[in-house]
Amino acid sequence: MSSQFPLRAPVQRQRGAGLASRRNVVSQPSLALCALALALTLSTTTSQAADAPAFGVLLQQSLARAPILLEQQANAEAARLDAAQSRKWLNPKVDALSEDLNAPSNGGQSPRQITFSISQPLELGGKRASRIAVSDRDSDVAEARRREAEVLWAAKLAVAYGTVEAAQGRQRVAADELSRAGDDLRAARAQVEAGKEASVRVAQAEAGAAAARGAERAAAADLTQALEELSALVGSQERFTGIAGSLFSTAADAGAAADESPTLRVAQSEREASEARLQVEERRWIPDLSVTAGVRRYAWTSQNGYVVGLSASIPLFDRNRDGVAAARQRVQAADARVLAARLETAAARRSAQAQLLAAEGQLEAALEGERASAEGYRLGRIGYDAGRTPLVELLFARRAYSEAQRSTIDARLARVRSLAALAQAQGRLAFGESQ
Repeated sequence: MSSQFPLRAPVQRQRGAGLASRRNVVSQPSLALCALALALTLSTTTSQAADAPAFGVLLQQSLARAPILLEQQANAEAARLDAAQSRKWLNPKVDALSEDLNAPSNGGQSPRQITFSISQPLELGGKRASRIAVSDRDSDVAEARRREAEVLWAAKLAVAYGTVEAAQGRQRVAADELSRAGDDLRAARAQVEAGKEASVRVAQAEAGAAAARGAERAAAADLTQALEELSALVGSQERFTGIAGSLFSTAADAGAAADESPTLRVAQSEREASEARLQVEERRWIPDLSVTAGVRRYAWTSQNGYVVGLSASIPLFDRNRDGVAAARQRVQAADARVLAARLETAAARRSAQAQLLAAEGQLEAALEGERASAEGYRLGRIGYDAGRTPLVELLFARRAYSEAQRSTIDARLARVRSLAALAQAQGRLAFGESQ
């Protein structure tokens, strides 16, 4: 019985080896295909990933392809074409009239008459000029809205670009903190091995290193999200992996404010358009004149006669008084919007200037705090290596240094936001115009 086991065992091993061999044979093509697909995926991803260009370049590119801006550009072009169309004269009308088709003949001659005429409507009382004025003002409104959309877009893009730069900075801070946490952990282990610290200090250092690793991963995820949002915002087909420029280092040159903010210009253009429509309503009751000229053919004589006529409506029942009153109310509403836009623009400029001053002060304080915390961590590390500073103080100094670095980044981002808001209030493209 015992001799049977050595004989049967090799058989089992051989079967297992055969099965493994068949699995390898089957899996080798699959592995090759997977590797090829992975390589293609990586190559495709690499080809579609790139750093975002400098902000000025990205702004000009996005101005030409952002959907919201393309919409406003199309509206402005449509309004311009409408203004050109309004200058066209009204088309004439051609009439053909056959009379007395079934009338009894007179002496064998048909009394039938055929008249061909052409009529030209004429706008009187300045109607044509007022109609053209309305189209011109509507074109001005569309152009003002296009400019307003560009200014708003530039400010939004600047904030998104600065957010990516801030996320990159936070990731660097997290990576540096992780490196310092590793150094602190090694130093704690050396102190414990030398008998200068209790073993619990290693656990404390390991906890700090684990927290640093978690913070570094969170910062990387935040950076990925910020880059994806920037790519989606500009409608880029490429996935941004970083930015090639910096807004944090931009000089705080507020530039010269535009004569009128885009928002105020929109309100004023709408007011002018309402005034032009009021003139149209005031002249609507004036009758339009239609001039008619034609030729009439007499069948019984085979001779032609000529017809000339004038026609006009009589403003007896409708003199458009309610239409004029409604147009005046719309002008008053437009006046109120202009006043509100002027007040809001002035307040926005003052607020943006105050926010910029506050951001500059916040940044200065943050930089000073970062320098002080960096020196504190340096001295704490020297003291800990020398056995004069406890580990708790070293870990506290390291966290304080990292927090100070993040505060500096937040202050720089707040400064970018303030500069973008000021440019928007002043009617300039944020970080895109030096005027």
